[in-house]
Amino acid sequence: MSRRKLIAGTLTLALANFITKFLGFYYRIYMSDAIGSEGMGLYQLILPIYSLLWSITASGFTTTVSGLTARENAKGETGNIGRIVKQSVIMCFFVSILLSAVLLGFSDYIALHMLKEERTLLSLRLLAFCIPFMAVGSCLRGFFMGLQNMAVPALSQVLEQVMRISSILLLSGIFVPKGLSYACFAAVWGIVLGEALSFFFTLYSYIRFKRKRKFIRKPTLSPHTATIMILTMALPLSFTRITSSLFSAIENILIPTQLQAFGYNRTDALELFGELTGMAMPLLQLPSAFLMAASTSLVPEISQACAVGQNNRINRTISASLLFTAIIGVGATCFFAVFPREISYLVYNKSELGNLLLPMAFVCPLLYGHMTLSGLLNGLGEQLFLFWIHLLSSATTICFILFLMPQYGIYAYLFGWFIGLFFTTILSIVHVKKRAQIQISCLQCLIKPILAGMAAALITRYMIQIGTPSKALFFISFCTMGILYLLFLLCLGCLSKDIWKMVLPKRGLHEK
Repeated sequence: MSRRKLIAGTLTLALANFITKFLGFYYRIYMSDAIGSEGMGLYQLILPIYSLLWSITASGFTTTVSGLTARENAKGETGNIGRIVKQSVIMCFFVSILLSAVLLGFSDYIALHMLKEERTLLSLRLLAFCIPFMAVGSCLRGFFMGLQNMAVPALSQVLEQVMRISSILLLSGIFVPKGLSYACFAAVWGIVLGEALSFFFTLYSYIRFKRKRKFIRKPTLSPHTATIMILTMALPLSFTRITSSLFSAIENILIPTQLQAFGYNRTDALELFGELTGMAMPLLQLPSAFLMAASTSLVPEISQACAVGQNNRINRTISASLLFTAIIGVGATCFFAVFPREISYLVYNKSELGNLLLPMAFVCPLLYGHMTLSGLLNGLGEQLFLFWIHLLSSATTICFILFLMPQYGIYAYLFGWFIGLFFTTILSIVHVKKRAQIQISCLQCLIKPILAGMAAALITRYMIQIGTPSKALFFISFCTMGILYLLFLLCLGCLSKDIWKMVLPKRGLHEK
């Protein structure tokens, strides 16, 4: 695979991720206005079930089909590629039909006894119909990723998000007046239609690609051998993601219940849960679109460097990525901590949401660091270590939810989330340092970004105070803060050449 093709592919996916994050953010803003905080709470109860179904039927197979397709394509065994895709589609289809039947049959029990919210029943039944589209589509997307044809998976993501937004725009006026149960039902229609559109687009692209390329070589793999190959690779990957989704589902089920134990009634608990997970958390994660766009190439970059033993290249890439993550994380913390009410008012017209956003701001460096470190450790082949630290983080958060939320409310969850991310981030940094023998400068990664961020934030705060409060003023001020932060970082010598090379990769960067 050529380095230029690799960069083009990763940048295509990064651009798609950037677009879908912003579309998804707009989607949640509109939803919060259309169905309210309590409706968002109901919707957030559904999402962990959706995530769990995706983990079982789709997550491991996308990576598996991608890896096996790339390997067989390198050997010129195009017939084996077709067999791998076919066997994967057959397995995913039958598993998805089984899960759809289980969800339809046990939707009453899940709604009443697991989610403890009868109003999710209608949405759970509808969700069952998206599972086959999601499962089979994942195999086809893996095929294109394995051939480094990233345009199809990228465009399918964008189409899926556009369909979600279009659906809620068209259906909210019909279903929302009928009550919150139907409002959540309208939002789940967006999921189902989005998955269906993504599947049909990917299927059309797959058929068209095969006709154009005319894969006529006979497969050398038997169906049984191909199935064993697929399962050997897919099951460990799926297990890790299923475990992560299960813990996420447990967290989202427990939070509204424990808020009621703290003293909220059911409606208020669900509203607070909706504000936390459906409004404040997506806002907090929005800057990660920039981070993910820059760090998409970490895994292939480090994997290739490991394969050829280029330790200096590994160290340079890791150091630059950690510094870039620290800059984004510290900047986001200063931004959300100094302007929580203004941001909430500008985005949601709810300045009181800032009371929730303020303590969450301090999680940003850990949250973004966890994201980058996961990419680094994947590139270094440390999947087992990643599994255990994800388990540690989730277990810590759940313990705080179970034992401290009844006494301290939502802040117990936020503190538990912070503690879990703190320990996993520290352990990950230590493990990366041990593997790559790198040195991390606290001056460059913490002190200078903090000084630059606080200076930019305080100057911007003064601008807002002397002006007449308005959304236009807030937007202009926030843009000014970003420019000031960048200028102060440059003045402090915080942005090295390696940072610019990682953000703006040039042809010569990846030459051996």
